[in-house]
Amino acid sequence: MSIDFSQDMQAPLITPGLTPADEHEISLRPKRLYEYNGQDKVKENLSVYIEAARRRNESLDHVLLYGPPGLGKTTLAGVIANEMGVNIRITSGPAIEKAGDLAALLTNLGEGDILFIDEIHRLNTAVEEILYPAMEDFAIDIIVGKGPSANSIRLDLPRFTLIGATTRAGQLSAPLRDRFGVTFRLELYTPQELSRIITRSANLMGMEIQAEGAMEIASRSRGTPRIANRMLRRVRDFAQIFYEGVITKDAADHALSRLEVDHLGLDPTDRRMLGAIIHNYGGGPVGLETLAATIGEEAITLEDVYEPYLMQIGFLTRTPRGRCVTRLAYDHLHIPTEGNEQLTF
Repeated sequence: MSIDFSQDMQAPLITPGLTPADEHEISLRPKRLYEYNGQDKVKENLSVYIEAARRRNESLDHVLLYGPPGLGKTTLAGVIANEMGVNIRITSGPAIEKAGDLAALLTNLGEGDILFIDEIHRLNTAVEEILYPAMEDFAIDIIVGKGPSANSIRLDLPRFTLIGATTRAGQLSAPLRDRFGVTFRLELYTPQELSRIITRSANLMGMEIQAEGAMEIASRSRGTPRIANRMLRRVRDFAQIFYEGVITKDAADHALSRLEVDHLGLDPTDRRMLGAIIHNYGGGPVGLETLAATIGEEAITLEDVYEPYLMQIGFLTRTPRGRCVTRLAYDHLHIPTEGNEQLTF
């Protein structure tokens, strides 16, 4: 049987950001806290804060969620809104271009509602200045007119909850960061947690999946639910054609091997990145911009998408002089370490 999977194999699997192929992801998102798998420490504390706020009939304190992309920050914001029984308005930092845009969002909120700002670290300074009194005093000052005739009008706001999400907490200004009463870091998921997420998603999609198949996908998903769900959809295609619609361990291994994702979740870009450091630069150190030019990728893509996972599994290190690979990377790529004097151990 000859099946053309070229379109699926070109679709980005590893990119943690949303792609057009993820348009059905919203339907897979949990709605309540008990449905949300993983992040147990976050859920335990969050359940206390939510219950306490409900008993006092108050809005939840402002919440900052940070961590790598694809871990469920937007999903968790929706869960909080459902648990509090309030509405949520979703926007992003780059979308709020001027103070008037933020004022329009804030004045349309109801009592206790949630405003979710994704990529909050990308808010411009003028908008951020408006946000300070809104978060602290639930009021904003708007300047009407120009020059000597300009007047300042103070608008009272309902008591709302701001939930900010960022992948770069270090880029938040100190005044903004200090105004969040609750701060949570979302960690990468374990294979067991991802396996439960994959099984739940498969059931929602009406797919038959075996425990071994779910674990095989989970172990290659780089600790990220978004990547896991994306891989699940691609494995489903292979299972439907070659395995009578059942996602088994063999089906998952067949599909992901065809997609060039190895048993640790490394894709061709990961391997090109490590291989370039080893073959072109003797194992490192090498600067990020130089490495990006060598393999034909953007530096920010390597830094935000590929490096964090390679560092977490111990394949890559950062030094003041640049990036270096470790013995684990040599072993994984089956490259002998003899003669590599610059190798970092």
